[in-house]
Amino acid sequence: MKNLLFSFSFFLLTSIGYSQTYIPYYGSIVDQVSASNVLINLTEFENLGIKRRGTAPLQNTLDWLKAEYISYGYSSNQLQEYSFTNGSTTCKNLVVTKVGTLYPNTFIILCGHYDTITGKGTNDNGSGVVTIFEVARLLKDIPTEYSIKFINFSGEEDGLIGSQHFVSTVVNGTSPKMDIRLVFNIDEVGGRADMTNDTITCERDTGSPTSNNAASNTVTNELINCVELYSTLNTFLSYAYASDYMPFEDNNEIITGFFEKNETPHRHTASDLLINMDPTYVYNIAKAATGAMLHFAKASTTLSNANFNDNQVSFYPSPAKDSLNINLGSVDATDYTFSFIDMQGKVVMKKQIVNAQLIETVSLVGLAKGMYLAVFETEAIKITKKIVVE
Repeated sequence: MKNLLFSFSFFLLTSIGYSQTYIPYYGSIVDQVSASNVLINLTEFENLGIKRRGTAPLQNTLDWLKAEYISYGYSSNQLQEYSFTNGSTTCKNLVVTKVGTLYPNTFIILCGHYDTITGKGTNDNGSGVVTIFEVARLLKDIPTEYSIKFINFSGEEDGLIGSQHFVSTVVNGTSPKMDIRLVFNIDEVGGRADMTNDTITCERDTGSPTSNNAASNTVTNELINCVELYSTLNTFLSYAYASDYMPFEDNNEIITGFFEKNETPHRHTASDLLINMDPTYVYNIAKAATGAMLHFAKASTTLSNANFNDNQVSFYPSPAKDSLNINLGSVDATDYTFSFIDMQGKVVMKKQIVNAQLIETVSLVGLAKGMYLAVFETEAIKITKKIVVE
């Protein structure tokens, strides 16, 4: 949702200090963006109806979102719902977490809202939803150094309520505060059926607080470069306003975003429909967004390293000291056994984890320094990895 038809260009870009180059492996992933998926998902989003707070279509859309992520191979443990009060009703944000290999506690957030007002909202913001789908689908089995949260917000059309609630209760409610490297928001990127859509607006922070503006400028320049490297689109630099990145911006996080250059006249009306959009434009934006997320999350750059082993289960930090985190990865299990075995083959710790969360933490206090085998076991799989305790 953007209620104002402002457009303000910035012609002088601040140097980002290095040049980005085309990475062939990233290009091969971007080339797997599916125009058919985009069209099918836009159609399905439209068919779900007007997605207002307190309505069955909003809940049905949430259920559809969850089913779609599960179909890509994400486990139920990777999906979290965050409820909040919106007027007299309860709405939910959906968060899908993919844990990074090197910086598991630092997050790249890719987000967009799924609620609509007045109309079915196929452009505002079905176009953002299906773009996030393609990125999530293609990055699911690619190791990234940074963790990723794919977030579908509700309550955006009522004044960014869902994203504000997430920042207040989750980002700032985490101890220590959630470490966010970047928030990349996608809102209304469907284009117009009656125009040539060959340019995407890239948005940077120019508001208050000003302490994060320079960093936002840097990453938005990187975003522009990714668009040019991995899609056929041109870019237009503008400023961020009136969408779900704003509560993050107010929280002093670094933000950037996509918004259509040819702004639809159908926003917030019953005619916000696929027939008035350009699905090929959404397809090209999905390619640009995929390339950008591969870059921002620092994905593996070669095919040989591109497949997670062991269902993406990981243990961190390594070396460990007082505690060890167990990342359940894409294993769809509620219970598992975790054991620690020393180099003489003695089991020095064994725990049964019941009703497991995506990340569980076990204490290592009292264990001697040295090398151990960490063993993760369910009824179906057994994974063993070496862990150093300092």
